[in-house]
Amino acid sequence: MPFELFIGSRYLRAKQKQSFISLITLLSIAGVTVGVMALIVVIAVMTGFESDMKSRILGVESHIVVMRHGGSFSDYRNIMARIEAADGVQATTPFIYSQVMIRSATGVSGAVLRGVDPETVGSVVKFFSAEDLTRLAGDTAGRPGERSTPGIILGKELAKNLGVGAGDTIAMISPRGMLSPIGHMPAMKQFKIKGLFESGMYEFDNSLVYIHLNTAQKMMRMADTVTGIEVRVNDIYQAGDIRKTLVRDLGFPYWIRDWMSMNRNLFSALKLEKTAMFIILALIVLVAAFNIASSLIMMVMEKTKDIAILKAMGATDRSIYRIFIFKGMAIGVVGTILGVCGGIILCMLLSHYKFIELPGDVYYITTLPVVLKVVDVAAIAVSALVICFFATLYPARQASRLDPVEAIRYG
Repeated sequence: MPFELFIGSRYLRAKQKQSFISLITLLSIAGVTVGVMALIVVIAVMTGFESDMKSRILGVESHIVVMRHGGSFSDYRNIMARIEAADGVQATTPFIYSQVMIRSATGVSGAVLRGVDPETVGSVVKFFSAEDLTRLAGDTAGRPGERSTPGIILGKELAKNLGVGAGDTIAMISPRGMLSPIGHMPAMKQFKIKGLFESGMYEFDNSLVYIHLNTAQKMMRMADTVTGIEVRVNDIYQAGDIRKTLVRDLGFPYWIRDWMSMNRNLFSALKLEKTAMFIILALIVLVAAFNIASSLIMMVMEKTKDIAILKAMGATDRSIYRIFIFKGMAIGVVGTILGVCGGIILCMLLSHYKFIELPGDVYYITTLPVVLKVVDVAAIAVSALVICFFATLYPARQASRLDPVEAIRYG
């Protein structure tokens, strides 16, 4: 063992008369432990919030949306085939998008209409159940000579506002009507509620309605055209690169957006909040680092004669420097290891037992979501060690510059 490590380890075990320095050392380790543990838990919870929100949004929205400048287009089948031929694309489905009014016997509300193809939408938008797709697929079927009422699927919050449920009949009013002698007449059609969905996002549950693509085309008088094409990719984090590939392939007049650009403001805010919390909680480790520096400074004052004797015996300034660097980093390493272990254990307990409950009327989730990433834990541990390292530089430098003659004479 190098003598610097041997002497540094001896200094860590303070004698009875140096119990105050030993107490500061223990407090420094505790401070680093608490800071690292708090950082790991908070970052894991915020990562869980981000991951949960991302999964909910991508459960309703597709990864990539392809639309055309100037409105709807009719050659969507050819475009879908070209998109599916691109690397990384898993599935595509056409859709119709429009603003409508929904009227029930007890209320009226605005809504966002989505006309979907039941045969392909299930492979792109994953929150649809098999029963919902079956009900939508059977909307255009009916007995010969019998006029059937098309079906519609509403968000639960929208159905609650309208005072309706599954099996009830509502009226949909669309601005795309027809011209008459008295002016423009909006289109109106009755629908039977075939099901309700709950995505977990209030904005979606309170505004979205889904009907069969053919029914939407007839009501909107769009013939065999669609508003756009939704695309699902194999890797959501490659959606940006796939979008660029599709832009080069399709060209003008088509324009393409991916899920990251469509939700950029939301995820940017979450990332900024996560960074701010990291900086704020890192101050706990910084306070502990000041304790490390204080304990090292007092130990330098306490060990003045020891340092002088070591230098008189041939120890170099670099060796003295290393002794106190080792002592300070030992405190930082022990505190970091304890903090990482404590943070991981606490995250596992939060994830398994879910003993912290959130009010359902305030948050869209009822328990804390915890997602612990190795990269986050490594970044926190490295940051704590770097802070502790910088805290040891000044005391170690002062110890290495000590004059042995003056220390022995006046020590």
